[in-house]
Amino acid sequence: MEVKRRTVRSLVTKLGSVSQQTRTEALCELRLISKHDSVSRPLIADAGAVPYLSETLYAATPLEQENAAATLLNLSIANRQTLMSTRGLLDALSHALRSPTSSPAAVQACAATLYSLLVVDDYRPIIGAKRDIVYALVDIVRNPHAPPRSIKDALKALFGISLYPLNRAAMVELGAVTALFSLAVKDGRVGIVDDATAVIAQIAGCEESGDAFRRVSGIGVLVDLLDPCTGSSPRAKENAVSALLNLVQCGGDRFAGDIREAGMGLYDGIAVVAESGSPKGKGKAFALLKLLDGGREARLASNLGRKYS
Repeated sequence: MEVKRRTVRSLVTKLGSVSQQTRTEALCELRLISKHDSVSRPLIADAGAVPYLSETLYAATPLEQENAAATLLNLSIANRQTLMSTRGLLDALSHALRSPTSSPAAVQACAATLYSLLVVDDYRPIIGAKRDIVYALVDIVRNPHAPPRSIKDALKALFGISLYPLNRAAMVELGAVTALFSLAVKDGRVGIVDDATAVIAQIAGCEESGDAFRRVSGIGVLVDLLDPCTGSSPRAKENAVSALLNLVQCGGDRFAGDIREAGMGLYDGIAVVAESGSPKGKGKAFALLKLLDGGREARLASNLGRKYS
């Protein structure tokens, strides 16, 4: 352990070198160590590496920036408090996400680092209050040229942000609804559609979402996802049910009316989730049916009960 500690301290000291080559070599070493040796991660953080890594996200050279971003991601697995307590870290992550000179690998690692930090409930309002971070993540999602891994990690980070209810209105204001529904409609990759609809379901749980959903015909998109003919995944169907339920719970009768007008196929789609979804999905499907039509929900429950008796 002492050998590892001395090695780490030596490498961290080199991060402050005036020689770019020395800094780059130290960064490469720290990235490899933090990836493959979990024991060394807290040693790297305790040695004071995080401020150096944070500052390096502003680096003009892609190699330095990528190695710094990847090392921060590795450290975030077990050293979230150290990262969050480092002054300027979130601003540095935001810069790397928004900078046109950032490489796709650096952007992906920064988005993944945010998602890792957002595992902690207390960090969600802090990160969500950084509008530049939220906007940068939304911008990745709506960029048609963004790599799939960057999109997936940006979606996961947005999901983490959306889990704090007071963040949702800002997400709507910053264009998340349009970007997410565009992805759900145009992107055929199942995993990405699943992640996009998971964020949509959370954002639907705020009053500001209703008008935004209407502007993009969001209810129609969610109903289409429930249609068996669209081939959407079970998870996307459950997310659609969750989003519709949240819309009705927040918007009341006016949104319930819009959803009812989607046609009888809607009820069939909800029934599929109520019958074969996860326990959580089944509960939400029955809750949605009850809000839309209490009698229909009761009859469905009776029919399903007879089927499995």
